[in-house]
Amino acid sequence: MRIPKKNVAFCLSLFSPKFPAPFSSRILRFSTGFPAKIRPIHTAGFNQSNSHYSKDDSAGTILGDKASQSHLMANSNGVEGLHVWSSPEGGCKIDIGKQIFCNRSLNMKNILAVGFDMDYTLAQYKPETFESLAYEGTIRKLVYDLCYPPELLEWTFDPKYMVRGLVLDKKRGNILKMDRHKYVKVAYHGFRELSKEDKVGTYGNTLIRDSFDEPDYALIDTLFSLAEAYLFAQLVDYKDNNPGKVPEGADYSHMYKDVRAAVDLCHRDGTLKQMVAKDPKRYINEDTSIVPMFKMLRASGRSTFLVTNSLWDYTNIVMNFLCASHALDGSLSCNFDWLQYFDVVVTGSAKPGFFHEENRANIFEVEPESGMLLNTDNGTPMPQVGSTSPEVLLKGLNKSCRVFQGGNVAHLHKLLSIESSSQVLYVGDHIYGDILRSKKVLGWRTMLVVPELEREVKLLWELRDMRKQLRLLRDERDLVEDQIHHLKWSLKFESFCDDEKQKMISALGELESQRDQARLAHQQAQRECHQKFHKIWGQLMKTGYQNSRFAHQVERFACLYTSQVSNLSLYSPDKYYRPSEDFMPHEFHILPL
Repeated sequence: MRIPKKNVAFCLSLFSPKFPAPFSSRILRFSTGFPAKIRPIHTAGFNQSNSHYSKDDSAGTILGDKASQSHLMANSNGVEGLHVWSSPEGGCKIDIGKQIFCNRSLNMKNILAVGFDMDYTLAQYKPETFESLAYEGTIRKLVYDLCYPPELLEWTFDPKYMVRGLVLDKKRGNILKMDRHKYVKVAYHGFRELSKEDKVGTYGNTLIRDSFDEPDYALIDTLFSLAEAYLFAQLVDYKDNNPGKVPEGADYSHMYKDVRAAVDLCHRDGTLKQMVAKDPKRYINEDTSIVPMFKMLRASGRSTFLVTNSLWDYTNIVMNFLCASHALDGSLSCNFDWLQYFDVVVTGSAKPGFFHEENRANIFEVEPESGMLLNTDNGTPMPQVGSTSPEVLLKGLNKSCRVFQGGNVAHLHKLLSIESSSQVLYVGDHIYGDILRSKKVLGWRTMLVVPELEREVKLLWELRDMRKQLRLLRDERDLVEDQIHHLKWSLKFESFCDDEKQKMISALGELESQRDQARLAHQQAQRECHQKFHKIWGQLMKTGYQNSRFAHQVERFACLYTSQVSNLSLYSPDKYYRPSEDFMPHEFHILPL
């Protein structure tokens, strides 16, 4: 049966603002627009706490129903400011952007200790100020310490250009976004997009699949890496346009090493942290739900701990700001009140090495007032030889929270009396430094903080009709292509009279024309949807119809994930988090009504 041209026109018309939103969910079940593990990790997760499956066709697709139900329920309260679960106003429906999504079942009743990273987890830095500060510091190090031309000092940083989950090809000067199978779907050389032919020729025509790992590639897996990725792209363009101006012998790979060296110099000389310490409010977002979250967790009987790579002096300043210790005149008061919310604080932890028990790093107790490091016997206080003030040791013995520097996870387990690693939930932002190691090496339960998620899930909701229309266009395209293949097969292997053959050739030409129109309409719609999320890189958790590499890592290593750490305060501390059901492609076609 030949498809009328009007079907393609119909699909093109779907992007008209006049087109009505509702479609038959029965038709949409024919979509094959999701990867093999059919549950898009946070799309299907919308329903897990606040919504129920609906059979109402007007609500959209199966996955769309869950999102819409949750969104509508969350907003039906008309409450913009969400309340802590333990408060009288708590227990309300939760906005999409604040929900916690579950990859692996987790019963909080089995969790005895909840731990937190600090930087980019508890402390959410402002990209427009903090990352710009890091970028400017790195530029200065390149110019004044590594002999790059002074004109780099005039460069500016766009904090919205790069996203997490990208991969830098150090040797070729390329920035890549790939899917869960490590197929490169978007590629730029500096700021110039690679053609499909260049992309396939470089990354798709090898007999052995590239691992895309160190040392030839760099993974942009933290928000702090965005500035260095942007600077690397700028240097690639600069070298291509001004080959004689970069330091002699500096190829793309060498330039990346210089960028990394400059970033490390900024950290070592304390430039960044000194600026943050002077004015935390300029660089860190305030979150009034953090303290109520700590109080609720501790009231529920859980131990709480902090493990950070930052040293004590900086940790104390940041945590004071987050826990809002203010003097009478309204200025920030630097004291140690925030320690009441923790049982153990480990600074200078040197993660991810901290998570290896065979790491034989010494653990020292920190005296908060002086910052003095005291020797310990694997965390147990020990007598200090010489003139050390006995009052210092007494303070360390009496306070409810103990502060340490260094050590390893075995010390932490001992200090918290943890008998099984599955009794610990650790919350962090770094897929490798926090989540992968703690999950894979220790078996801790994990929650990943993904600040970008709040905007992404809200866009998924707003663009639900566009995404349904995309699947219709894809189905239209598949159907036309299948009919073309069938006609070609018949012409090749069957005998027809001249008139019939001519009619079939004519029909084939019409179908090929429809296919081209359908392909162009589909590609245009894909591009439009892609750019709604990010003009260059598209959706954080998707690459085309596949989960992105970043999403694949989140799914593998994070038991839970959410947009910010204080979202924990919106749920019962005894909640049983359960994942949504996974669907294989063959199941998706025959989902029950």
